[in-house]
Amino acid sequence: MSDASYRDAIFSTPLDRVARFSFDEQVVACFPDMIRRSVPGYGQILGMLSLIAQRHLRHGAHVYDLGCSLGASGLALAGALPADAFRYTGVDLSPAMAGQARQTFAEECPDHAMQVEEADIRTLEYAPSGMIILNFTLQFLPPADRDALLARLYQALEPGGVLILSEKTVDADERDNAWRVERYHDFKRANGYSDLEISQKRTALENVLVPDTLDALHGRLDQAGFPRSMTWFQYLNFASLIAFKEG
Repeated sequence: MSDASYRDAIFSTPLDRVARFSFDEQVVACFPDMIRRSVPGYGQILGMLSLIAQRHLRHGAHVYDLGCSLGASGLALAGALPADAFRYTGVDLSPAMAGQARQTFAEECPDHAMQVEEADIRTLEYAPSGMIILNFTLQFLPPADRDALLARLYQALEPGGVLILSEKTVDADERDNAWRVERYHDFKRANGYSDLEISQKRTALENVLVPDTLDALHGRLDQAGFPRSMTWFQYLNFASLIAFKEG
């Protein structure tokens, strides 16, 4: 990724009023550091994408990366697969994110077919694809909009295609959920965040990031038409699922 990233200190000073979290220029500037210190297992999820693609993606097929942010998933694929192995479209609603991702792909993998669209994934017209990636994106959509999107993505997938869905989750058991949240805050403290930063960011994300339970996510995938889905990765209250469209 570009060297123009900075340490995340957005919530390091007391704020009279904590604004709703948004993916603006301030977040773009520190996003790689924010993700590294805030999302347990993010590197492992990225590292597996190309291995999953090697097993399930038809050679030359199209890949969507929805809510692509700075394009880390695209870079992971381009770094491991030859230029003719896939065609990639990243989609993000944030102009700042989409613009930086576009620049990064031009600099880092100019030989690969990588494009970025600034669009709302709920209304995008989807082309047939062999793989669709939703890394920590569905959680930012209103819950009422999630099932319709997943149904559209199922229709867009080619037979034999796969959907990768990574999300922050909530546990249905209140005691278990409290334990996971407490350990997640320990994870963030161990990565240098203060209690003030943890508290203020949690406030900023309230009603912006609305997590589902793992069971609810599998239920959504089943309702969308996927005959099979599984949780292939979990770290505290973060998980990644894979859903298969039969060939």
